[in-house]
Amino acid sequence: MTDSPRPRDTRALPDRWRDTLLAARSGAPGPDPLPYAENLLVRWAEPQRRYHTTAHLTAVLDRIDTLAGYAADVHAVRLAAWFHDAVYRPDRTENEERSAALAERALPEAEVGEAVTAEVARLVRLTVTHDPAEGDGNGEVLCDADLAVLAGGPEAYAAYAAQVREEYGFVPDEAFRAGRAAVLRQLLALPRLFRTPYGAAEWEARARHNLATELELLGSSGPR
Repeated sequence: MTDSPRPRDTRALPDRWRDTLLAARSGAPGPDPLPYAENLLVRWAEPQRRYHTTAHLTAVLDRIDTLAGYAADVHAVRLAAWFHDAVYRPDRTENEERSAALAERALPEAEVGEAVTAEVARLVRLTVTHDPAEGDGNGEVLCDADLAVLAGGPEAYAAYAAQVREEYGFVPDEAFRAGRAAVLRQLLALPRLFRTPYGAAEWEARARHNLATELELLGSSGPR
């Protein structure tokens, strides 16, 4: 699923949101799910986005489906995927906090219970570090699903890296190379990129190879 940059079919997203929200309500009545989906999808389609788009959202949801058996509450994890980049400005550092705050406002209005809302907000904030605690099954699934893009084949990974660069098009080349290299080193320094057994077996080695290769290329493309 991470081998090629095939276009993601995003047409099913409203239905996927509806099913997840209704499941998270546990049978409680509530407002129509569709307006919430429409609001979130407008956010995910903002013009400043190149990587953090509805295609990325769809990919993360697909990977959560693959990893669902490791989650204690997969509905909360899916809701967290919807909110984790709902607020995204590449020139700001508080995107995750603002995204979590959006979930804390929207989900109670949509009749999602307090405990699930709190878990969704916690998971969104966890994507700042992608470093869930041992035994945090929900956090492991969300973080693995979000980072699985790192394990793409050469063409898919190159497309991902190019999209990230486009999102930071306002940053000069030298500054971008330095910042991106720091991010790559931080990821490579983690004892494990992927915490679920599936992620560790299927994605870890390829992701580390991709990160190391990009880091080498960044160094070779710097000023002489």
